[in-house]
Amino acid sequence: MNQEVTDFIKSVQQPWQIELCNQLRQLVHDSIPEVQERIQYGKPHFLKNGKYAAVITTAKGWVTFSIFNAAELEAPDGLFEAGKPERRTAKLLEGKPVDYELLGALLKQASATL
Repeated sequence: MNQEVTDFIKSVQQPWQIELCNQLRQLVHDSIPEVQERIQYGKPHFLKNGKYAAVITTAKGWVTFSIFNAAELEAPDGLFEAGKPERRTAKLLEGKPVDYELLGALLKQASATL
């Protein structure tokens, strides 16, 4: 794991966001064993074969988890925000349950062709 990503997560202000970022990071590593991680554009990015697979972003009241290469994903309504079909973003809020199993399955599917 990349020390810059570790430092980024440690610097997040809200304890619930730190926990969520760590869980998402582990989810990425479990879903894509050969993943590489780095800080790019000030956020943790996860790459497979040099191509973006996922990114974690934090803001004052939420954490977003974006999956790239996602145009073919079929996900439940409301899981992802509207946006570009090739990049699907879930907005995760404090106290709301996160379906890590579903996110992991979607990430595996999206990254399979990277």
